[in-house]
Amino acid sequence: MTASLAPNEKPDVEQSVEPETAPKSASFWLVIVSLCLIALTASLDGSIIAIALPHISSTLNIGDKYVEVANCFVFAQTVVQPGMAQLCDIFGRRWPMIISVIIFALGSGIAGGANNSATMIAGRTVQGLGSGGIMLLVELIVCDMVPLRERGKYLGIVLSTAALGSILGPVVGGAIAERAWRWCFFLNLPICGFVLPVMFFLLRIKHIPHALSDAVVKVDWVGNTVFIGSIISLLIGLTFGGTVHSWSSWRTIVPIVVGCVGWACFHGYEYLNRKANPCVPPHIFSNRTSVAAFYMIFVTSMLLQWVCFFWPVYFLAIRGTTLLQAGVNFMPFMFLLIPGSAIAGIILSKTGHYRGLHLIGFILSTLGPGLNTLLGISTHAGGWAMLQIVDALGRACILPTTLPAILASLPEKDVAAATGVYSFLRSFGYVWGITVPGIIFNNRFDQLTYRISDPVVQETLSGGRAYELASGPYVQTLRSGVKSEVLGVYLDVLKAVWFGALAFGATGLIAVAVEKHVPLRTELETEYGLEGEKRSDVEESDKGSDTKKDAVL
Repeated sequence: MTASLAPNEKPDVEQSVEPETAPKSASFWLVIVSLCLIALTASLDGSIIAIALPHISSTLNIGDKYVEVANCFVFAQTVVQPGMAQLCDIFGRRWPMIISVIIFALGSGIAGGANNSATMIAGRTVQGLGSGGIMLLVELIVCDMVPLRERGKYLGIVLSTAALGSILGPVVGGAIAERAWRWCFFLNLPICGFVLPVMFFLLRIKHIPHALSDAVVKVDWVGNTVFIGSIISLLIGLTFGGTVHSWSSWRTIVPIVVGCVGWACFHGYEYLNRKANPCVPPHIFSNRTSVAAFYMIFVTSMLLQWVCFFWPVYFLAIRGTTLLQAGVNFMPFMFLLIPGSAIAGIILSKTGHYRGLHLIGFILSTLGPGLNTLLGISTHAGGWAMLQIVDALGRACILPTTLPAILASLPEKDVAAATGVYSFLRSFGYVWGITVPGIIFNNRFDQLTYRISDPVVQETLSGGRAYELASGPYVQTLRSGVKSEVLGVYLDVLKAVWFGALAFGATGLIAVAVEKHVPLRTELETEYGLEGEKRSDVEESDKGSDTKKDAVL
């Protein structure tokens, strides 16, 4: 990490007044609504299978293939994003978005109609490819439609709906699976049916077209191949470790080592290829502001998954609630995250300052897990609700404000590449947000099983099964003495999980100290953008001196 500034990273000049913006058209708002809907749907599908998977596995006789079913979506979603960003620079935004929605709908249909594990894995993989493109493009399209100063406001709206999908996924999946699990996937089809016409008729994104032969040459085929291979290898080690194979097994260690070496080789190749057309240009990491903000979105995404996976354990195991009630109890977090993100985006648009929001965000999102260690068996509802609110407000300050911080220190031509890396790190953070707390939880539980007097219960809950059994009736049906011991172990194990979240959250404060304030541009300086939208007065005055070649793809 270097402390040097990018050429346009000039913190000495600042616009303190919010710029006047032209009224947005009906087409603009329809596009925003459709982006929110498809972002909600794509993120919902990433986590909807978490609770529904046991029922689906038993219905389809999936057996030990459940791990592949659970993870193939995340694999496909994560690895496709940097390469997709390069394709968006070459082919524009409109058709990649339309194709991504079609691929997502196709995968949903395949998964919903699956009658065996192979078809389910194929469907979920296709879904993941579509979802990866969607999650990248919703942010990229927002960035193309409004100036940097305004992006926080609209990113807050879109990203908060995406976060809501990730949070609601397990609850919705559990509720649907009890009645008709195939609708976990078929539910996406009518939403895609609404979004596609809006994208086709209203998403008229300007674009400089390329001849097909030129476009093919521009793709970084070697870089994309090395990147996809190394990240898949790394993800295999991270997701299969501790579940299918032990962490000390060569089947876990080898993929992780190969993935890390391959990832390092990828960045070496991109540096050597920097004068050509790398899919991840090295210069997007050349200043401290972009590097700090990239880390912020990674750690924030990781911690978002972290709390979303372990708050339910508290309600299910300690409080003995049903799955539906656990979802209701988690609503304070959900309902504060969405308006909080929108408000943070509005504050960023009005002030143009993101460092203060990042500081407040990481203070609250570090304090939140730390206070969670005070949770007990009989904590009042108002107490645990307030703890969720503290954490949610912290995340809300960070989620919509990191991408504008990244783009502030980079030229507008790097929007697609930087957004691709941002989107990848967010998805990659979700993987770590399941893996790391899972390791902490399982290891700590195994260390504390000696406190359970019943050896049968000890054996049943050890070896990583404590998390699985937290959501069922097993713990609640134990005889009172043993149940009290088990609940005490669960509470102490959750404390270790919360302390781990606190430690990672504190590293975000270091990133805030590293980043530097850069004024947010008030003009939309892009060769893309929604056709027909009025530009700012500053842009109109500059139009004669800087004519852009715009064409509709």
